[in-house]
Amino acid sequence: MIYLDNEDVLDQAYNFAMEEYALRSLDENETYFMFYRMKPTIIVGKNQNTLEEINHGFVKEHNIDVLRRLSGGGAVYNDEGNISFSMITKDDGNSFQNFAKFTEPVIRALQKLGVNAKLSGRNDIEVDGKKISGNAQFATKGRLYSHGTLLFDVDLSMLEKALQVDPEKYLSKGVKSVRSRVTTIREHLANDMDILAFKQILLESIFETPDIPRYTFTEADKRGIEKLRAERYRNWDWTYGKSPKATIKRKKRFPAGTIEFQLALQKGQVKEATIYGDFFGTEDVAELAEKLIGCRFEREEMDKAWADVETKAYFGNIEKEVILAMLFE
Repeated sequence: MIYLDNEDVLDQAYNFAMEEYALRSLDENETYFMFYRMKPTIIVGKNQNTLEEINHGFVKEHNIDVLRRLSGGGAVYNDEGNISFSMITKDDGNSFQNFAKFTEPVIRALQKLGVNAKLSGRNDIEVDGKKISGNAQFATKGRLYSHGTLLFDVDLSMLEKALQVDPEKYLSKGVKSVRSRVTTIREHLANDMDILAFKQILLESIFETPDIPRYTFTEADKRGIEKLRAERYRNWDWTYGKSPKATIKRKKRFPAGTIEFQLALQKGQVKEATIYGDFFGTEDVAELAEKLIGCRFEREEMDKAWADVETKAYFGNIEKEVILAMLFE
């Protein structure tokens, strides 16, 4: 097994690109191991509706990154206090969905540090009934990777708020996340340490030596990783456009009346739009709804669509900025 050192890059789009590049382009007969941390980021599963999994207002306010991964499963929030691991190897026909095989070295290392970790259910690692790790897998052309989180010292209050979505606001066919009780690894350690010390101890335990064999990325490798980063993981169509069909409902009471939006989305874009309410206006709001059709469901696009609109003629004494903001609360 060879270690892929990402040099603690906190851009998860780059880390995902490195992981995928290794899966598709490095020696197919070799097994590779990665660790990666990241700045505050929400990661949604391959088959999820991104819009349905995130708290838009909170995510924008706190500048939280949003990415989609290749593997299935539910949405997670990570920050610099989480360290994820990935094992990239041959698919021998018996490894896909065999999470015990890939989590066992990690669990063994955690137990050496005094953490009473064990595999729970299909793909979680728990301590005393609380989750410290969720795991997922992706397989293609005889290769697979199995990756998972390790909630070492994540800000759990941020985790809860970033993924806190009102289920009545969305109706879709995407795979919904199941929220679990979580805890951090650090509070269960026999001896306290920071996350980088924790990472090094785990690395030496998993490789069973302090002399870790490392892969040296070539310039061609680096170009391939950057290409994947730009074309997939920093591509709006991958993160949002891949979302399944959904119906978004927003309703809010203002002093001048109640406004309700119902938007039908397909691949993250508005395909149908209807506006209801008991407000008083001189113009037909159907004209405004029509302007939203074809927009990506993001604030900047909708601002542009209504750039030349004077909303008071449609809604009475309600400012345009306030009306659009309600869509992303």
